[in-house]
Amino acid sequence: MVQSAFAFDISAGCTCFLYALSTVNNAILAGNCRRALVIGVDRLSTILDWQDRSTCVLLGDGAGAVIVEGLPSANGNGLLSAHLKSDGKAWDLLYAAYGDREAPTGHADVALKPYYLIMDGNHLFKRAVECLSDISLKTLEYNNIDRDSVKLVVPHQANMRIIRAMVGRMGIPMQKVYTNVDRYGNTSSGSVPIALDEANRKGLLAQGDYVLLVAFGAGLTWGSALVRWSI
Repeated sequence: MVQSAFAFDISAGCTCFLYALSTVNNAILAGNCRRALVIGVDRLSTILDWQDRSTCVLLGDGAGAVIVEGLPSANGNGLLSAHLKSDGKAWDLLYAAYGDREAPTGHADVALKPYYLIMDGNHLFKRAVECLSDISLKTLEYNNIDRDSVKLVVPHQANMRIIRAMVGRMGIPMQKVYTNVDRYGNTSSGSVPIALDEANRKGLLAQGDYVLLVAFGAGLTWGSALVRWSI
């Protein structure tokens, strides 16, 4: 008999992947499933105002995924904890408005959605740096892990200014941070799993390494997770 896996969507802006990772991990711990595929994906090119240079040059399309399994782990590897936050009062820093606009030149095949993103970049930057650094430090404190023990920080690839300011506020050197925003732009909920896969393929991670994941998105939403690498 063929059995189909159940599936559902989570809407939390650029923080979707971490929200989904936490949800799946809790389902495994509760005994509701043993194995899950967690996918982070966004096609932001369809919800951009291509005349707005404050957004259209920053964002990209992308997808990444991980498999999470509830297998016994004597060495304590896997997702150690996830910490999630939201604040609907700050919705107007990044939101979608309705309205028609033209597809980018040379991309007439892009089927634009009937809404597009509006971002208050300056205020969003300050809020993102504060929220990301604070929740990351909270995650390390919760697990009794100091900053020096973190092998790699894999952040949501918002932009380099936010990433540099975040780890600077945390006291973590950029040498411990994996970035690819210079190649793909901000790929929203796809950015963390894409970066995680690239870091693994490049041999930057080994069994038992502490990896800090962190993301910030529309809503506002933000979160972080500490993983002990198990591949």
